[in-house]
Amino acid sequence: MKIEQIYTGCLAQGAYYIESDGEAVVIDPLREVDPYIQKAERNHAKIKYVFETHFHADFVSGHLDLSDKTGATIVYGPTAAPSFKAHIAKDGEGFKVGKVSFEVLHTPGHTMESVCYLLKNEQGKDVALFSGDTLFIGDVGRPDLAQKAANMTQNELAGILFDSLRNKIMPLADDIIIYPAHGAGSACGKNMSKETTDTLGHQKAINYALRANMSRDEFIKEVLTGLMPPPSYFPLNVMLNKQGYDSIDEVLKRGQHAMSPEAFETAANETGAVILDTRDPQVFEKGFVPNSINIGIDGQFAPWVGTLIPDIKHQILLVCEPGREEEVITRLSRVGYDYTIGYLKGGIEEWKKSGKDIDHITSINAGELAELMKNQEINLLDVRKHTEYESEHIMKAENTPLDYINESMPQIDKNKTYYVHCAGGYRSMIFTSILRARGFNKLININGGFKALKESGRFHITDYVHPHSLL
Repeated sequence: MKIEQIYTGCLAQGAYYIESDGEAVVIDPLREVDPYIQKAERNHAKIKYVFETHFHADFVSGHLDLSDKTGATIVYGPTAAPSFKAHIAKDGEGFKVGKVSFEVLHTPGHTMESVCYLLKNEQGKDVALFSGDTLFIGDVGRPDLAQKAANMTQNELAGILFDSLRNKIMPLADDIIIYPAHGAGSACGKNMSKETTDTLGHQKAINYALRANMSRDEFIKEVLTGLMPPPSYFPLNVMLNKQGYDSIDEVLKRGQHAMSPEAFETAANETGAVILDTRDPQVFEKGFVPNSINIGIDGQFAPWVGTLIPDIKHQILLVCEPGREEEVITRLSRVGYDYTIGYLKGGIEEWKKSGKDIDHITSINAGELAELMKNQEINLLDVRKHTEYESEHIMKAENTPLDYINESMPQIDKNKTYYVHCAGGYRSMIFTSILRARGFNKLININGGFKALKESGRFHITDYVHPHSLL
């Protein structure tokens, strides 16, 4: 038996490949499915099943393409009603894969169709639980995402999650390995660990939601405390996962259209496409196509695209480092952004050679900001999450989280100068570039963010308060 966790840091997502005696199953696959197929071919194995733990909200699963290309059966839990052919498993139903087997445990609460897959070895011993978004390392799935679909309140769903954990998961053996669908950084839970696996016994000891002496009411209160509104793209991804989507092959073909600077400019003017520049923030600021927004490919790229571009069908034009076009298009598709219509051939250097206008953003360092503040009052914007800001922040800084940029924009005066920081510089460049594209030309980015400001020792910082949520 072979178990492989395929972890994608950008999405904080874990997919799984399990193989036994020439047969394999893939659990919660990513949109690009060729790596799973190639893995099976190298091992002379056949992918028999695609197990889905639920209809995912934070990414588009690769279940349809993987099934189409391999003939594997897609499996969902009870109550799931997809618009495509799939096997809807009963609670307790078993599936044989080579010499091992899986038992379906219906664990509603995060969503009503949520299931975990309990892996049994050749001797029939329980060895691992693929827990989806029901149980994370250090946390459990948030019960507020499926309220509309379930026609229930978040309190009702939290109560159902309590029952699922107590009745289906906690009675299992302590030595079972937990393999969750997400880790720290995902918006599907509020306080997940950086660890991506653990034993159930250790989770019973340290996970606040699995306390043996916890009442139902205490669980509901603690699970719901600290939740923030989910990103706007979540219901759109659920819809794609439930109803279907274009093949990844079509998406890649559509997006890999190389454009000269002239064609790129014409396309931008005629289509109203978002110009998305995925280069490193410190490279982007030195010169970019006017009206571009910067979301760096080497950060939490896909979740920020999903949060900040509200329409997944909006057309996108790319500026990226030459050679990374396919990677960017693929990562956009992971969160349902399938309408990349082309990219700037040769990148920003070709744009410069064409003689077309170049824009730039001004940045200063912590020392320069400290000198400025000696002699004048300044407008300082902290664009970190509210929980980060509440934990500690520079005195007199105003919290305008990047997540809610549209709500905070009316409070920003185009005629005033603002100095913008996040934790390290990634989000502040996104924030500044978005507002600059909308005519806010007096925003100055602070290199190194809060980390640099704090380490300089030259600013008054509030006392540290441990955050109750990472959302």
